[in-house]
Amino acid sequence: MIEKNHIDGGRGFDFGRTSRDYARYRDIYPPAFYECLLRHGIGTEGQRVLDIGTGTGVLPRNMYRYGAHFVGVDIAAHQIEQAKELAAKEKMDIRFLCAPAEQLAFPDGCFDAVTACQCFTYFDHAALAPRLHRLLQKDGQLAVMYMAWLPYEDEIARASEELVLRYNPGWTGCGERRHAIGIPSDYAPYFEIGSEELFDLRVPFTRETWNGRMRSCRGIGASLSDAEVTRFDREHRALLSRIAPETFDVLHYAAVTVLRRK
Repeated sequence: MIEKNHIDGGRGFDFGRTSRDYARYRDIYPPAFYECLLRHGIGTEGQRVLDIGTGTGVLPRNMYRYGAHFVGVDIAAHQIEQAKELAAKEKMDIRFLCAPAEQLAFPDGCFDAVTACQCFTYFDHAALAPRLHRLLQKDGQLAVMYMAWLPYEDEIARASEELVLRYNPGWTGCGERRHAIGIPSDYAPYFEIGSEELFDLRVPFTRETWNGRMRSCRGIGASLSDAEVTRFDREHRALLSRIAPETFDVLHYAAVTVLRRK
């Protein structure tokens, strides 16, 4: 269980509760998301890459084809179980560990790059920044990535978000607009910003997959009771049957910031 005062008014959440939905519905990043990393030389042949907050291993599994050697870590045991299961199904040799990123004990200079996708806000940055600096090689890079729907520009996203807020009024994952990723000052002694990118993405869904995506979000599946999740699921399905065609795109934006080790 994670509890942060700046997230959802301090309400606890655990993505391990959503692991099956997460594995089924959250592997949604379009190719352009991964191509951005490759342009920056991250995840290429022979590299050693640490993916922190790996969840069900979405990023390592999707970049496996490019030849990097990934280690994925997450504090949620159920997420790591799903990551191992999905990687094994595809015969992917990826190491997954259940551990806090702030306490990893790999040797100094063990990794060429570190990736943090959709998870950066959850860490203790005062502890994490020096830890990642130590784990990276001298010319290592830290890539921080984020993707979010745009409720002020996409009707389906807006309507779904409003329903989440009815069930969880303190949810702070709402109201997104395009913005670069905020890098805490804890990283300044150890890293410098190499690049920042923002770009739009249209992500394809069906009613079923968008419903699963919303059900597995922090404001619903990771924090509400089973009974509340069931009620949300029923109401959200009814909402989508009224406002959405069977297949549709949802407008998102992506933000990618690459930091270089000092």
